[in-house]
Amino acid sequence: MTAMSGLGTPRLASPDLLRSVFRRHAAGVAVITARGESGPVGFTATSLSSVSAEPPMLSFGIGTGASSWPAIAVTDHVGVHILGEHQQDLAATFARSGADRFGPPTAWGEGPEGVPVLDDVLAWMVCRVVGRVLAGDHRIVLAEVLLGDSTGPGRPLLYHQGRFNGLRD
Repeated sequence: MTAMSGLGTPRLASPDLLRSVFRRHAAGVAVITARGESGPVGFTATSLSSVSAEPPMLSFGIGTGASSWPAIAVTDHVGVHILGEHQQDLAATFARSGADRFGPPTAWGEGPEGVPVLDDVLAWMVCRVVGRVLAGDHRIVLAEVLLGDSTGPGRPLLYHQGRFNGLRD
């Protein structure tokens, strides 16, 4: 391969290349929750995407090696929470392997369909899972929004260059 004008030297596709490119892509931060067999489960996701307005649908990715995957693989409903910039610690807790994600100081309650709903988020939705699509070592979960609330105060939390950040003015 040769260098292109004004660009660095291209590298062949690899997991490292993909990770390094997406570190440069700022993404909103969400926490996905579900009721698991032995209690609530959840994880931090930056892969949340709007899919359809009619019906209202969204998608997110989850690794099949993630501790939450066994519950997400069989659940009918999930909670989707958009985090605010004041929730960097919460995002880190749900991203950390082995963390007690639903213990103090996490504030939450049981919502519709038994889905764990986090307190003090910018927005939340309860969704019905309508599909799980194989995508390498991940699954893309498609879910139809059933209900939610978008009135939480604050500004969104972003993930960029391996860190959680707020918006700059």
